[in-house]
Amino acid sequence: MSDGTALRVHALMRLRNQRLIRLLAFAAAGVLAAYFKLLRLRVREDRPGLSPYGPTGDDRYLYCVWHDGIAGPTFAGRSRNAGALASRHADGAWIAHALEARGMQPVRGSSGRSGAAGALGVIEAAKRLHIVMTPDGPRGPRREVKTGLVFLASQTGRPIVPVAFEASRGWRPRGKWTDLLIPRPFARAIVWAGEPIAVPPKADKPTLEAARLAVQTAMDRMHAELAHELRAEPFPRDDTVAEQQATNAGRHHAA
Repeated sequence: MSDGTALRVHALMRLRNQRLIRLLAFAAAGVLAAYFKLLRLRVREDRPGLSPYGPTGDDRYLYCVWHDGIAGPTFAGRSRNAGALASRHADGAWIAHALEARGMQPVRGSSGRSGAAGALGVIEAAKRLHIVMTPDGPRGPRREVKTGLVFLASQTGRPIVPVAFEASRGWRPRGKWTDLLIPRPFARAIVWAGEPIAVPPKADKPTLEAARLAVQTAMDRMHAELAHELRAEPFPRDDTVAEQQATNAGRHHAA
């Protein structure tokens, strides 16, 4: 087989693989969407129009979602005018096609070498779309907000909406990325869109850090409240929450 023929065969196989991945991702998204209809699921908004499932006028937001809770916002409804950051790596193709199946536009990027390209893609997409981001994944640390999210908020002028997802009962299958929360059938579940957090334009490092801690505080509080409400878990005292925030801040600076 000549080199030219081998290249054509390789390109054809790659095209077929991409089509197969897209077909399987759409099928999986359809199954999960049907499964989520078995839940007693509610969408809670701190103010009307915060969720991307209904009309939001001209407002656009950056939605902050923990990596282990991404299934809830993805399958709670069909998003309107929304996109999400998906890795450029091979695994990202599955995510990108699943997002398409839910009416969302994948914004291809990465937190690694192509992170700058990903940031530029988000900045451009945020001019017309809501953007869903998981600031703690897939590389972690788990449930820790990174500065990249607040930097993008400063660059785009879009407020950050903290989003929490919890269920009364669920599975957390451990995989390569995260212990993704999958609610059990007929469980109660809530997707909560919190009060938007604005970041000043062209913010300096201290301002970005203050904004990062504000988002971290909101995410920690909302998840703790939902866990208490849905699973009757003890709600942490203020000093316990502060201690956890200090631990997160210490991990961030150490990194």
